[in-house]
Amino acid sequence: MTRPSIRRRRGTLGTVAGTVLALLLAGLTGCADGQSTEAGGKISLTFAWWGNDDRAQRTNDAVALFEKRHPNITVRTSFAGYPAYVQKLATQAAGGDLPDVAQLDYRQISQYAGSGTLLDLGPYLKNGTLQTADFDKTLTRTGVYDGKQYALPMGKGTTGVVYDAAVFKKAGVATPRPGWTWDDWAEAGKKISALGMKGPNGHAYTGLSDLGVNEDAFETWLRGRGKDLYASEHRLGFTADDLTAFWTFTDKLRRAGIVSQARDTAQVGGAVEDTPMGRGIAATDFNWDAPFLGYPPLLGDQVHFAPVPTTDGTVGQYFKPTMLIGAGAGTQHPKEAAELIDFLLNDPAAGKILGVTRSTPPNEKIAEEMGKGLTGPEKEVYDYGREIAAHGTSAPPLAPPRGDVVLQVSFTRDYQRVSYGMESPRGAAEEYVAEAKRELR
Repeated sequence: MTRPSIRRRRGTLGTVAGTVLALLLAGLTGCADGQSTEAGGKISLTFAWWGNDDRAQRTNDAVALFEKRHPNITVRTSFAGYPAYVQKLATQAAGGDLPDVAQLDYRQISQYAGSGTLLDLGPYLKNGTLQTADFDKTLTRTGVYDGKQYALPMGKGTTGVVYDAAVFKKAGVATPRPGWTWDDWAEAGKKISALGMKGPNGHAYTGLSDLGVNEDAFETWLRGRGKDLYASEHRLGFTADDLTAFWTFTDKLRRAGIVSQARDTAQVGGAVEDTPMGRGIAATDFNWDAPFLGYPPLLGDQVHFAPVPTTDGTVGQYFKPTMLIGAGAGTQHPKEAAELIDFLLNDPAAGKILGVTRSTPPNEKIAEEMGKGLTGPEKEVYDYGREIAAHGTSAPPLAPPRGDVVLQVSFTRDYQRVSYGMESPRGAAEEYVAEAKRELR
């Protein structure tokens, strides 16, 4: 399995999508046994991540530079959209067969480190193979589990509202600013939906995407009310009443035609083009800053990024690692895997290639230098992070417990039952909380 040509893929994406997914599902396992040394003394590493074509192109370019610097190492790469990637990685982890190097979500650290499938990076930090002197210490600690460093951050990011400025202007809605509220968000959606526009598929064009399916959005909404998703590894930080309030809020907006309808929200995957906004049937979306880069090329330069709404001025958003990077515990080449990780995080040339495709680089010197030459959407992401930091964010939460990966899926599933009229917000919230308590125990 060799590194694909992303430029070639773009012209044939529609015809090879199934093949790419098949390669992911079969290839991550197949490549993981590439931990052996190839003929001629060359070492073969596998490296997997999720993302879009732009991230893949940039990452492959950085990997090519690493191979040039390390002629004895070949890196076999693979990527996919987030849902397929996470599902396959979970299967890999269950078999103790992670790739040599893998991109990880914040939610996966406790799950995989706790099950012994991630390599302890401590020895490579100690001997200098891995460097973190120029990282924010609180960010670095997000990859620690049970006192050991199992992963390192690949970016520092936060959430925001993607919005179409041209549609906002047409509806007479002011540009979102720091401090705007959830009520302001709902009112903006109401005015835009009242325009009576239609999307390319003939469906109603709404002002807002339905955030009821999005656990990250609920967390931000909840934190603005002084609560957290989790109080500890085994306890929720909210009640069924809290979740009922959130789902009642989003359910009313959907019934009023202000947010995207169930048939449109149910199609959402991990890619920008799968979202209601990406499909041209909504004027806003909730997302992390790194994926924002996928919206302007798809929808136009009038698309921008705004702060998450607050609760009467109380900020719920925070900075966290957009994603982390770690190594499989079963790798036969741990030193070389650590070298690849360090290169991607700390090499200035690699930093220039990767840009802000994973949000602001964790190496603060690289981030500062890189910011000087950014333009367009990349500069907007970079400037947005500094604007949010200046305005103020809440402290980052505890790392999600091991059961959170399962509960994230349950969260979406339970709200979809509400959106299709199969359950009330109260009934779905009580069912979710009961399941969460069982899972966390």
